[in-house]
Amino acid sequence: MFLDQAKIHLKSGAGGNGCVSFRREKFVPKGGPNGGDGGKGGDIIFKASPQLSTLIDFRYKAHYRAKKGGNGEGGLKTGKSAEDTVIMVPCGSIIKDIETGKVIAELLEDGDKKVILKGGRGGKGNNHFKNSTNQAPRMAQPGEEAQEMTVLIELKLIADVGLVGFPNAGKSTLISKISSAKPKIANYAFTTLVPNLGIVKYTEYNSFVVADIPGIIEGASDGKGLGFQFLRHIERTRLLLFLIDSTNLENAKLKKDILKDYNTLLNELKTYEAELIDKPRIICFTKTDAISEELKAKIEKLKLKEDKILISSITGENLKELKDMIWKKLEKLKGSS
Repeated sequence: MFLDQAKIHLKSGAGGNGCVSFRREKFVPKGGPNGGDGGKGGDIIFKASPQLSTLIDFRYKAHYRAKKGGNGEGGLKTGKSAEDTVIMVPCGSIIKDIETGKVIAELLEDGDKKVILKGGRGGKGNNHFKNSTNQAPRMAQPGEEAQEMTVLIELKLIADVGLVGFPNAGKSTLISKISSAKPKIANYAFTTLVPNLGIVKYTEYNSFVVADIPGIIEGASDGKGLGFQFLRHIERTRLLLFLIDSTNLENAKLKKDILKDYNTLLNELKTYEAELIDKPRIICFTKTDAISEELKAKIEKLKLKEDKILISSITGENLKELKDMIWKKLEKLKGSS
């Protein structure tokens, strides 16, 4: 099961209490205060790991609590500090405060970590409170209280290329042909219910990662269909590959008719987050094995500012050329970053 959102409750460890104690050694009359300090409570820390790919573990455990620090003891003995509680999450996880919606942490790379809640400080023992007028203080400081928070964890897949298109545009078929991923493929809408990642081997030593985002429909940015649920994954990609089903264009006469689906998809991305349309993109017309030569010629003659290509995942037409085009774009982006 793929789970890309989880709500969990966190509580750091309280600090240990300071100790009230006095020296009681033989031959030391009226021994002074020797109460030790309390230990520090455990922090709550999130850490990114490439070994994880979903948030499924949080479905079975939704409360995390760090341990309290040990109390101070006589003889100026400091209480033991509690161990931190480290919560592992997949790379690409975003941590938000559930109440304010504020992003607390973005853990994108292996080893990225962030202290979300600090453990309480240990209280001071009575040794700290002696002075010239109070040689035998009978007070100690309590440990600092724990912090609590409910957070939302969102997982955004990290990929080089995001496949964007309406249901049945051919995304799953394409990713199955150019990578070793094996997504579900069928001739009906929404066969892809979870995002799929595929590693595309370009040369012996070079590869790039493609994310097959579940089908977007018109109105996805308003919550219709599955698109709203998965649009967030597009944010982490470097390049967008728009897949347009060319079998729906046989009656298209004008340029605006041919680009109707493309412009609708762009509008959905813009409505969801305006910055998404600034990402570099390629327009890919799919299923060209099932269209007329006349329509092919129309599409090829289109003059666009974006790169375009016609492919057939069934026959393999232009798949190599598509990989070349993607690699050149990615290399250019790498050089400009």
